[in-house]
Amino acid sequence: MRIRPMRPEDVPAAERLTALAYGTDRTDDWRRRWCDRIRHLLTTDPGGCWVADSDAAVVGVAVALRRDLLWVLSSYAVHLDHQHRGVGTALLDAAVGYGAGCLRGMLTSRPDHQALRRYRRAGFTLHPTMQLTGVVDRSALPAVDGVRVGTAADLDLVDSVDRRVRGATHRPDHAFVMAHSTLLVCDLLTGSGYAVVAECGVARLAATNRAVAQRLLWAGLARTTPGSPTNVRNLTSDQEWAIDVGLAAGLRLDLDAYLALRHMRPPAPYVPSTAFG
Repeated sequence: MRIRPMRPEDVPAAERLTALAYGTDRTDDWRRRWCDRIRHLLTTDPGGCWVADSDAAVVGVAVALRRDLLWVLSSYAVHLDHQHRGVGTALLDAAVGYGAGCLRGMLTSRPDHQALRRYRRAGFTLHPTMQLTGVVDRSALPAVDGVRVGTAADLDLVDSVDRRVRGATHRPDHAFVMAHSTLLVCDLLTGSGYAVVAECGVARLAATNRAVAQRLLWAGLARTTPGSPTNVRNLTSDQEWAIDVGLAAGLRLDLDAYLALRHMRPPAPYVPSTAFG
């Protein structure tokens, strides 16, 4: 077994491995989007993309990115047959090494005790998270003004909000995200913010105050397909503004997983993306 940089030809095998490790039954579209995301990160952050291979088979994967002085772990998995052999530790060490010089770190994690142990040993504080799931009650949706669909002309606003709320932008990922999602922006005298709405729900949201964040979340929920399930994930206890909106919209609140942070408090108001932090 060896740990080596990921190559483009490893991406399909890495996708299959992560789906198996997470117990996820991905649709064809979901598989394509996952592979497109990893190929994007191979372009922007080749030094953060690693695999473990054994007899020419990919048995582990770790993908990390750097945005300004923030390090983010985007994907991490080890094949069940190769756990308890040091593969996960070696992969995480390689990915964390890519963040040398970064002041802060962020990742989301499933409730996997082995992974959580490694994250804690690497200096991350583990914050339990909740998720909102279900079908939006359309009759509960309020009229929301001041929120519009964003364009490339709004990306400076997005960067400004990101710097203020989480200390780093998503600048290298804007084109990829906007090709797969809808950007909503709100820019008022009292505050500003943005939300990224994907097929599954509101995938990321940041604002300079809770009132703007709630406007954006209501607008994002309104853009979900009527009658289809949606979710808002990675909500720490600091995000009560989001919990209040979700419950008012008829969604269910459940325990989710963990947001692991190093040298930073949970950003708020903020809904982090699993893939990009």
